[in-house]
Amino acid sequence: MASHRLNFTKAALSKAPPAAKGSRDYYYDEREQGLVLAVSPGGSKSFYLYKRVEGRPERLLLGRFPDISIENARKLAQKAKGEIASGKNPQKERRAIRDEMTFGALFEEYLEKYSKVHKRSWKYDEREVTKFLSHWFKRKISKIMKSDVERLHARVGKENGIYQANRLLERVRSIFNKAIDWGWDGTNPAAGIKKFKEQSRDRFLQPDELPRFFEALANEPNEAARDFFLVSLLTGARKSNTLAMRWQDINFSTATWRIGQTKNGDAQIVHLPGQALEILKERKLASDGPWVFPGSGASGHLADPKKAWARILKEAGIADLRIHDLRRTLGSYQAATGANGYIIGKSLGHRSQQSTAIYARLNLDPVRDSVNKATDAMFAYARPAQETRDDLDHCSPVSAPRDQRGRRIGASVPGTDQQ
Repeated sequence: MASHRLNFTKAALSKAPPAAKGSRDYYYDEREQGLVLAVSPGGSKSFYLYKRVEGRPERLLLGRFPDISIENARKLAQKAKGEIASGKNPQKERRAIRDEMTFGALFEEYLEKYSKVHKRSWKYDEREVTKFLSHWFKRKISKIMKSDVERLHARVGKENGIYQANRLLERVRSIFNKAIDWGWDGTNPAAGIKKFKEQSRDRFLQPDELPRFFEALANEPNEAARDFFLVSLLTGARKSNTLAMRWQDINFSTATWRIGQTKNGDAQIVHLPGQALEILKERKLASDGPWVFPGSGASGHLADPKKAWARILKEAGIADLRIHDLRRTLGSYQAATGANGYIIGKSLGHRSQQSTAIYARLNLDPVRDSVNKATDAMFAYARPAQETRDDLDHCSPVSAPRDQRGRRIGASVPGTDQQ
């Protein structure tokens, strides 16, 4: 265990290294007496107030750094010292409240104070926890043991799959971590439980599957869903963004689509290849609302068309393909037609520390060229062999394929939520 005195600044505390295994390091603020930063071997950093209360030393947790700022930690320390001076014991009161809190009450607090404030995916937290953990809602959090979490993780892994089980384990761990941050003096029952080993998914439409896939699309009766699948394939955009595509975000002159906010929180400009523009122009002619793929549900746009997707896969004889794999398919054909990883990442809206600087120097031109080559290569599989060779020989763009009646696959008429 090591202790240090310093003036707390964000830069100084950020540089504090993890403590040695089996120990903790403590940093004492020179400005606010009793304010301490404890650093664990894992690198987590927590603010505490050390103060004698009712004749004995107490450690009052104030919050984690950098979740709360240094100035807020100092204010919380001053407030706690004021309560102690007036005869209160904040630690005892907090412990009593937290020990009696049910998991349901804790989860409600987690949703309102953390998930809804910091996570765009908070609705998934609400849905998944309610679905799998409602039997814990009336239990006191101090009564939920590590063995309970282990059994839950194993059961969900067996019945719902390892990916679902691992995401649920992460949620439980996060909920109890917040309880500790907010003053609960217990142990996180999800700590130390190993996740199931996951394999990164590399599925995409293979060349021999593309002709069957396009033929099945041509026969799909739900035209809104059919167009949605094609636009997903042609743009590589995430499913949620494509379902919520709006006309006001599409620029037909520049062949671009602006997504205001993606999963990583950034805006994204998506190039629209010729085949996608063809689909969108035909849909626009028949549209009288704000959504490209309108629906009758509460959102106003098309819901997840699972039934249509299942019909297409069944008719095409394709197994183990998810809608998200259409996004991976575009990236795979970009790679096959010579695009580098940075161009692929730019077109798919990926973000990483290594590539951010390079992305900033790229304009849309190389992305446009790469997406055009990839989509032409995919649609070439839907045409007769000689035509395909002629197109590629003369570098002419490949049009969206048509069915036996001459209709373009994805020809648009007003869609419904039929699935």
